[in-house]
Amino acid sequence: MNVAVGVLLGLALLGAAFDRRSIVVVALAAATPDLDAVASLVIDGATNALFHTLLLPGVAFVGLYWDTCYRERSWLGERYGWYGIRVAWVALAAYVVAGIGVDLFRPDGVNLLYPLHDRFYAVFGTFLLSSQDGVHLTFVERGEGLLWLTSPGTTADHHVASWVNPTPGTGLETGVERELHLVRTGWQLIVVSAATVALTIRLWEAR
Repeated sequence: MNVAVGVLLGLALLGAAFDRRSIVVVALAAATPDLDAVASLVIDGATNALFHTLLLPGVAFVGLYWDTCYRERSWLGERYGWYGIRVAWVALAAYVVAGIGVDLFRPDGVNLLYPLHDRFYAVFGTFLLSSQDGVHLTFVERGEGLLWLTSPGTTADHHVASWVNPTPGTGLETGVERELHLVRTGWQLIVVSAATVALTIRLWEAR
């Protein structure tokens, strides 16, 4: 799902920089945050925390902005030209929006400020206008932590199950059920299908 959203972002934002190599870079950037599931084998609670923190893309943003907007001679520009700069910015957007943002809208949530602030946050609920009850908003509520969002817990008491590490704790356990969710809901199937069709058409046109 994260990769599908990343591909759609790449198709929309790469422009003239679109080719097989650039779309692969963007797709990999969207998938990278989920590698923290592997790190959870040695670090307690690392899934949806270690690489889902906004601190990493925040540092990358500052470095990329400084190099491409403030330096007289951009290192990235001199090495890869306008193509490399465009791909780098789109990859960063894919990391944040597709890699972190998509998981933020799931009940498991993400640890947005880890390790400075250890708490998972999730955005889910309803937003409707009723003729009898008026506005009904449950996405934002006063909970624990810094943000007005639902919080499933911290790395100490909240485990995000993954195919790599389905049970709390560290180590590669045997004899446990492992589930790899490629598509969870119907709307996700639509997004994945749309990304597949759009990418196929764009690659065919770019031949």
